[in-house]
Amino acid sequence: MNKTLKIYIAILVVIFTLIVMADRNRPKPIDWRPTYSVNDKIPFGLYVFDKEVKGLLKNQKIERVSAITPYEFLDSKYDSDSLVENYKIKGTFFNISEFESIDDQSIKEILYFVSHGNNAFLSMKTFPQTLLDTLKIDFRTDFQYSDNTSVWLANKNVSAKKYHLVEGMGDYYFSKIDTLNTTVLGYQGNKPTQKRINFIKVPYLNGYFYLHTQPAAFTNFHLLKSDHYQYAEKVLSYIPKGDVFWYTKGQNSETISDSPLRYILSQPALKWAWYLFLIGMLIFILFNVKRKQRIVPILKPLPNLTVDFTKTIGNLYYQEGDHDNIIDKKIIYFLERVRNEYLIDTAKLDDVFIKKLHHKSGKDENDIRDLVFLINEHRKSYHGSLEEDLIRINNAIEKILH
Repeated sequence: MNKTLKIYIAILVVIFTLIVMADRNRPKPIDWRPTYSVNDKIPFGLYVFDKEVKGLLKNQKIERVSAITPYEFLDSKYDSDSLVENYKIKGTFFNISEFESIDDQSIKEILYFVSHGNNAFLSMKTFPQTLLDTLKIDFRTDFQYSDNTSVWLANKNVSAKKYHLVEGMGDYYFSKIDTLNTTVLGYQGNKPTQKRINFIKVPYLNGYFYLHTQPAAFTNFHLLKSDHYQYAEKVLSYIPKGDVFWYTKGQNSETISDSPLRYILSQPALKWAWYLFLIGMLIFILFNVKRKQRIVPILKPLPNLTVDFTKTIGNLYYQEGDHDNIIDKKIIYFLERVRNEYLIDTAKLDDVFIKKLHHKSGKDENDIRDLVFLINEHRKSYHGSLEEDLIRINNAIEKILH
């Protein structure tokens, strides 16, 4: 392990230690997400409501619907026999959620369910437009909910008390209703004279819709704070006696991540340790992106011993004064090149040879003729050649070969 790597590891260990020390005494942050999940114990979960629902809806049978949509549930309970054409179940469809979470097809099925003498209780901050249009209701949001806002019930015989609910609430209210058919059950307001409708009862054929705009009243935070649970009790007291079909799909936390890191990422300490590891590895890679290796020594190329050998042999012949031998070897080399490169017969050096070599090599015909003349004269000579003859023949061969 080199020195640089040891420094990186030491820095990471120090940073990790500092993070652990800083987080050791820090309180766990509160999760304020409005999940409305029956399994969540965070402020805006429905864990307490789920445990106390039988006390809040006294003497009523509660059936939870979580695996399928309202359409699938209610449609499966419908008897389409021509002599019946009615639902096999009777009671109230019940749902609490932050915003509209029911698809249009299910809303149509709920409307059909209510039209057959049943009821629906929906507590959410916004409602599906299909439902509002069918019931001829206008909905509005001012985003001006303040710390002074209170909620109360319209019927003072049920409760004359105003409840000061702030956390998780909002200024969602019904701005227009059919006053001849709709019954106002509750209000909200942040001024003494302000009354905005947040809870209504709307008839639809043979049944009723109970629409409430403050679902946060049923969350863990308000059920456990002061007397806020009383408001939830009073609101739920309007639900007719009978079976209650509580739609909780999407509120059970049933969607579990398939990631193998889901447990690590769910724990703050492990999550930060994992992120720190990834950051450390990234830093290490960036600093070591260039490949490190020893300096490659420069190797001198091997000398061309063949050239040295040739020079040595040439000098030997030259020093001995054996010009004839050198000329013969030059001629043999030249004729061998002609045979290999131009495929010309060199047995007879005459005009035919000169013409062929001229056409194939493109060399000057007079230069070829002069060389052939010198070669033939050398072969006819019976006396030793001079140094001048060697030079003339060598120069003539160089003109043809280069």
